[in-house]
Amino acid sequence: MNRFACRVHERPIERGYHAVVLENEWLSATILPAKGAEIYRLEYKPKAMDVLWKSPWGLKPLGAGIPTAATSEEAWLEHYAGGWQEMFPNGGDSCVYKGCRLNFHGEVSTLPWEFTHAEGGDYAEAEFTVATFRSPFRLRRRMRVESGRPVLRIFETLTNAGEEPMRFMWGHHPAFGAPFLSGDCRIQLPECRFEAHDAEIAPTCRLPAGAAGWWPRIPGKEGMVDLSVVPPITERRCEYGYIRDLAEGWYAVTSREHDFSFGLAWPVAVFPYLWFWQELRGSFGFPWYGACYVMAIEPFTSIPGAGLENAIKAGTAPEIQAGGTIEVELAAVYIPGQETVRSIRNDGTVRVERAGG
Repeated sequence: MNRFACRVHERPIERGYHAVVLENEWLSATILPAKGAEIYRLEYKPKAMDVLWKSPWGLKPLGAGIPTAATSEEAWLEHYAGGWQEMFPNGGDSCVYKGCRLNFHGEVSTLPWEFTHAEGGDYAEAEFTVATFRSPFRLRRRMRVESGRPVLRIFETLTNAGEEPMRFMWGHHPAFGAPFLSGDCRIQLPECRFEAHDAEIAPTCRLPAGAAGWWPRIPGKEGMVDLSVVPPITERRCEYGYIRDLAEGWYAVTSREHDFSFGLAWPVAVFPYLWFWQELRGSFGFPWYGACYVMAIEPFTSIPGAGLENAIKAGTAPEIQAGGTIEVELAAVYIPGQETVRSIRNDGTVRVERAGG
């Protein structure tokens, strides 16, 4: 492709939301500052395809309605429209930490973020910042695209603005959906282990609670299950578990039908786990009702996905000292073709195994 003047611009989208759009010739990222600075759309331009899932109930109108949810989990799911959220400083179940209740999946995915932007010609950037109310944290995220590269680069800085050490859970929650997600998709990972959550999320799980083994073949209820193969939409399946002992921090989801992969890379020293969630029309009742076909593979600091209290008990909740900072770099990348991926670096550089060696 010819070089392209990268740009960042603002525009209104559906239901009263104002979006920041960051794009180059390969991709377009639509970010919602008022809704946790979530990445609502992530389009691969050569295929005109957004790989991120959208819930059937869609975006709840901004500022509409009277809060009626009985729990923070109900409230979060009611507002969950798909896309890619950031989870911090809690993940999973609500819990109490240092005298304050932390809501389901933490604060930052529900708060409005401030943003600034800059653009050159060969690159464009948008920066988003937020301060939590229930904990003394600040989070800054800089997102960048560069001409000629099918890569969205993400640079983040976490700061403890308090005067005491703080534990936390931190993760990224990109959820994939149709038409990208299908039974033709395969999941590529470096060497790692998988373990199912300690309780089944639905009877349609193929793995019993706590099942474990080396990726991708895990002992299931009726024989070995190859988790690298995504079940088709014609089946009703659910799985929830954790990928650990990763040799490197990357994965790729490859669509044979559409002839490209989505890849994600992150620093495995900060995010040593992946939460693995498949809701493939296999759960009934609120909020899925058997109608949702979605998969998320989520880099996380901590397991289990059951709130900060349980992560502290498991010894997986990091601690940041008073005034301390943590900096990370991630990359979301599109990879044309169906080659075997050998590695993805945090700057988005991809190494593949070409046919014939």
